[in-house]
Parts: sequence; structure tokens; C-alpha cells
Amino acid sequence: MVHEFLESFYMKYGSFTPLSETDVEEHLKKNGNSDLSKRGLDIKGEMTRYRSGLASAPIAGFMVMYNKHTLGLEDLGTLEEQNWLNDQVHFFNSFFHKQLVAKGYDGVKRWTKKVDLFSKWLLLFPIHLEIHWSLVTVTMATKTISYYDSQGIVFRHTTDNIMKYLLSEAREKEQTAFQKGWKITIIKYCRCLSVKQPLLFSQEDMPRIRKRIYKELCDCRLND
Repeated sequence: MVHEFLESFYMKYGSFTPLSETDVEEHLKKNGNSDLSKRGLDIKGEMTRYRSGLASAPIAGFMVMYNKHTLGLEDLGTLEEQNWLNDQVHFFNSFFHKQLVAKGYDGVKRWTKKVDLFSKWLLLFPIHLEIHWSLVTVTMATKTISYYDSQGIVFRHTTDNIMKYLLSEAREKEQTAFQKGWKITIIKYCRCLSVKQPLLFSQEDMPRIRKRIYKELCDCRLND
């Protein structure tokens, strides 16, 4: 049963990068075999033996496609251990800030041609700074611009750029209420914000979180 699960997992995710012992345990419990570990089943050993076989290599040509986005194993592989993340792992508008800095408001005005930003409860602006990622969020209800960075690095010009953008957008869309009263906060971490969960994790949790991100990208949804 363990090998059957490992095979299906491998076919679904293209590799064993996001696999954890907990995945196997949950599968066994779901299928009414929660007591197998008590009967001497070495789950970790079974995983190691299976992974060392022919199926240990990633599936050639494996891809995840969602809307206009495509991720290959080269992209997903950046989530393994301490690898650097690449741009394909984040939202398509991760280029937004670079475009804003290079060309100003007129250079990005078309991005919201059919979108009313001020009707949203939350905006997410992924920021790619060389080899490091951070996130700027905007909570419309409180007119708060928040800067999230796992290493505590603060690039104040980034939040200032977003504030100037929002003020320009408010003037362009004639949103008087959003032309003043903005505030900026600096916070660590960001995923929990998007699913309205408390920020209860640290840098030590990143190996587990990387595995979860890999699965969510393949599943095309945020998992519980």
C-alpha cells in the first residue's frame, strides 16, 4: 500500500521533492491502516527504498499548466531544500514593480484597465530584488501598505513606490477616498495573510513550507 501511494504521488507531482513522512501516514490513516506503524512498518525506510529505485529520477517533461502559466520541473525544483526561487514560482505580475520603477505610473496604468483595485480587500505585489523575494500588500479597508520580508530586510523605497502608484491610480479612477490617509507597516512573512491565518511560524519551518508550496503549485490551489 505504501508503494502504491508513492507511485501515485510521484506521478502527480513529478518528483519526490515535496514528499514527507506525514504524507504517507495521512494516506494510511485515510485508508484505515493507522496502526501499521505499530505493527513494525518502517515508513521512512520504505520511502527510502522506493526512492532509491528507478522512480527516483524526476519525470521527464513533467509540467503544470494553469490558465496562461506553465511550470516545469526546473521551476518546481527551486523549492527543493535551499535552492533559490525563480520568477516562475511567483505571480505573473512579479514584474510590476520593476516596470513601475522603470517607466512610472504611465508604464503600468494598463495593468488595471479592466480591474477596480479599490473594490478589492487585499492586493499582493510580489517584489523580486536580485536573489531575494519579498511582498508588499495593500489592505483597502484600512488603507494600509504592508511590507513582508522573511529576513527582516526593509527597502522603504519599495513601499513608497507602491504608495505613489496607488495615489496616481486613485486620481486616475477618481477615487477621492483613496487619495489620502495611507499608512505603511513592516512585517515578516506573507502566505498566511492571503488565507487569513495567524503568522505562527519561523525560519525553521521553511523546509516544510517549501514542500507545501510545491504541492499547491501542482494542485493549482492553496491547501489547508
